[in-house]
Amino acid sequence: MRGNPEAHELIAPGTLAGALSYLAEDPGMWTPIAGGTELMVAYAAGRLRANKLLSLQGLSELESITATEQYLSIGGSVTFSELRASSIIASEFPLLARAASWVGSIANQSRATVAGNIVNGSPAADAPPALLVYDAEIELISQSGRRRMAYAEFHTSYKQNRMNSDELVLSIHLPRRFMKHASYLRKVGTRRAMAITKVAIAATAIVKQGIITEIHLAAASLADRPVRLFATETALLGQPINMLHRNHVRAVLLEEAKPIDDIRSTAAYRKQVAANLLDEFLDELCFGGANL
Repeated sequence: MRGNPEAHELIAPGTLAGALSYLAEDPGMWTPIAGGTELMVAYAAGRLRANKLLSLQGLSELESITATEQYLSIGGSVTFSELRASSIIASEFPLLARAASWVGSIANQSRATVAGNIVNGSPAADAPPALLVYDAEIELISQSGRRRMAYAEFHTSYKQNRMNSDELVLSIHLPRRFMKHASYLRKVGTRRAMAITKVAIAATAIVKQGIITEIHLAAASLADRPVRLFATETALLGQPINMLHRNHVRAVLLEEAKPIDDIRSTAAYRKQVAANLLDEFLDELCFGGANL
């Protein structure tokens, strides 16, 4: 079955105020579309249920990457190609630059937006683990105003989040304090390119005098949403890197991970691979080799 254009209405307000007005007047009726890489696949297959589409094209407030002394702010409509081309992201947030290179094809990266990747809410999405370990904050906007929350609190369950029906993602904010962190990102998929994630682990850490003084861990495809691995972080924080009780840490991770069986992998496989990736990161951290 193919999509029928007559079954859908598309409007392009051209201004942020106009877009927010439509969302406020008919909450839940309009589906925002920016890059459209997910929605157009559904449309082509005749599975697009949204019949009223609100184009976010040309909304300048959503399209820039700006930096202050404390934060790097990424507009919701910034594409993954733009993330890859940003020198400040490459130097200060290399995990995000690398994750951006995994998003589909070059054509996909030129259309797909960071907000779309987040709001779509796939537990296998490429960008969220990097955003989570960088302590990202998400800023939402509506006619009623703006609100900001930790990205780790945004997803609530499978493809569900805390965004109201009259809101858009205005920006994603990254604190500029990770330059001295060791970092790690590894994705396991069927192929080296254009593959949906079976398991991915992202991590940042600081080790001082042999002690893990700060650590952030996040994962894709280990739960019904992208997740921070807070329990595993707690098991590692404050521990001497050279004397870690690895079996205990692995047990905590295996308990915290809640993957599913699907056509790409089993839950048992995902857990085992995640534990192996954590071991790999800790080995690199122990010997000073963790970077990308």
